[in-house]
Parts: sequence; C-alpha cells; structure tokens
Amino acid sequence: MLNASSTYHRHGRWPPALAVLAACVLALPGPARASELFVRGAGFGHGVGMSQEGALGYAEHGWSYDAILAHYFTGTAIGQAPAGGRVRVLIGKRVKSIDLETYVRGVVAAEMPSSWPLAALEAQAVASRTYALTAHAGGSRFDVYADTRSQVYRGPAAYTPQSDAAVAATAGQIVTYGGQPAITYFFASSGGRTENVEDAFLGALPEPWLRGVDDPFDQGPLHDWHVAISFHSATVRLRGRLRGAFRGIEVLRRGSSPRILTAAVLGSRGRTIISGAELASRLGLFDTWAYFSVSRGPGTTPSTTLGPTTAPVGAAPAPVSPPSSTVGGSGGSEGPAGSPQGAGGATAPS
Repeated sequence: MLNASSTYHRHGRWPPALAVLAACVLALPGPARASELFVRGAGFGHGVGMSQEGALGYAEHGWSYDAILAHYFTGTAIGQAPAGGRVRVLIGKRVKSIDLETYVRGVVAAEMPSSWPLAALEAQAVASRTYALTAHAGGSRFDVYADTRSQVYRGPAAYTPQSDAAVAATAGQIVTYGGQPAITYFFASSGGRTENVEDAFLGALPEPWLRGVDDPFDQGPLHDWHVAISFHSATVRLRGRLRGAFRGIEVLRRGSSPRILTAAVLGSRGRTIISGAELASRLGLFDTWAYFSVSRGPGTTPSTTLGPTTAPVGAAPAPVSPPSSTVGGSGGSEGPAGSPQGAGGATAPS
C-alpha cells in the first residue's frame, strides 16, 4: 500500500492542525506586523481522483453519476462487484467483516452531505464501494480503516433516506479499468484541477485512470485560500528542516497541476530540499497547491526569488455541457481548462 496523507471531506470537522490554521486565514493584502510568510493556495486534500466539491458542481450542472466518475477516472467503465462481497473494517482495535452494500450505506453520508444532489451521492457510493474493494490498507488483516486514513464509516449513524437511495440505485456497481476494479481515490476540493497519482503519493506508479483533469465546477469553501504565517511560527514548524534563520520558501518542481512536488526551505545558513507533502504538512496548509511571498516590516513586498505570489485561482468556470450517460473512454467532454495548478477514499489511501 502506498503511503499518502489523509483526504479531507467538506462537511466533517477539520483536523486539529487545520482548525488552528483556519484562524489565521486572512484577506490579502493587508498590513504586516512583522516578517511573515504569505501563502495563497487552492484546494483541500491530496488532489487525486474525484473532487467531492467538483462532483457537486457537475451534478448541479446536470451530469449523471457515471459521467462524473468517467470524468475523474479517465478511461474507466462501470462494472459489477463480485457477488456476496464483504469488507473487513478496522474499527478501533477490532476488525469487523461487513456486507459490502451495508458498509457503503454507512460511508456515503459520512463522506458527503446527504443534502447534495442525487447524482453526486451516487458517484460517491460507487467510488466508496470500489475503494473498499481495492484499498487493502491492512494487508491480509483488514481492508480499510473506519476513518480518513481510508474512508469514514459511521455505520447506521450515517444512514439517511437520500444516501440510502443513492446506494440502492447503484447497488453492486464499481469503477473498472480494462475490466478490473480500479482504485478510486477521492478528496474534498481540487481548486480547479486534479493531480497525477505519481505526483501526489510517495512511491506511487502512474495509473492511466488517475491522471490530472480540469475541474471547472469545483467551487467549495476552500477552492482558494490565503494564509499568513509568522517567521517565528514557520521556524518552529520547520524545525529540523531549517538551516539558520528562516528566510522563505523556494518552489523547485510542480506536478501536472501547480501542486508542489519539491521545494527548498531557505535559511540564513543554506537551503534544505523538502517534498511538497512534507512542506504542506509542517506548515499546516490545506493543500500542496500553494504560492509564497514574504513581507518584512509594515509593508508587504513580494519575494523576487519565490516565484508567483498568487495562484491562478478563482476564475469562473466556462459552461460545460453534460455528456451522454455512457461510461467508458473519456465519458464525454472534460470541458475547458480551469485554473492551472498539490482517500481514498476519503483519505489518500483516503
């Protein structure tokens, strides 16, 4: 199983580090009190596979669940799960074997608000069902965690009439590529474009259905965001990866989207190379889709060494016509390019 960070979903509680960071979200520009690192970014989660906020947008624009899945998982089709399938779920310290359809009932409304359109809930049901059959998070012991390390399972507490209807309407359906079940990662918000799996997860090999695609209807609350981090706080968070006094961040390489693959932490005694995932984790960023600038003293002066100071986010999407409901191949037009761009189910390997 490849190693990847959690995927976060829209209506759940933010992890503690992000909840703290949320209090620091600022509307830029503004007066700086001291040296600060300004970050402008986009999206929330690992960026691979289906954006839940994007699925909402496509559903609101008339797309069917199979067309939504075909958009996010390139070249896939809808197939059937093996009869009598069961899922081994690690709940606390115990592994529980649960009927596949019963398991999916306990996941959909835990991962996506049940008030969302039926097509979005149906897409979530098929993605969650497929992920449960392909994740193998615990090797031979269990298949999935019951939390964002895999996808959130809440059992009967998650049952709602709307989500149950989505599960029933798609009963037994899974995403396949070349006739085989295809792992279906998903996450909260893409910021306008998803990412290639090999550019997001350490050690992952390229997969033809997990390619970055434009996501013009992703318009959730974290579609774009701004954060200010004091140099002191950055120094504390980057301890062990900083040489001397903190000076800034230099982005070295980005993925197929603008998500950061590698960067350099700039210190007064040199620079340290760091992965985009570790940088985002240490700084508490919502996503690796981030651009940096530095302020010093009472005014804000963009750094001339850190690249663009703003991410190309927030542009209104151009109209995209719903494709036919036929799944396979591209599943219809992907629509115009969105913002250029950082588990499974809900975690990555949500």
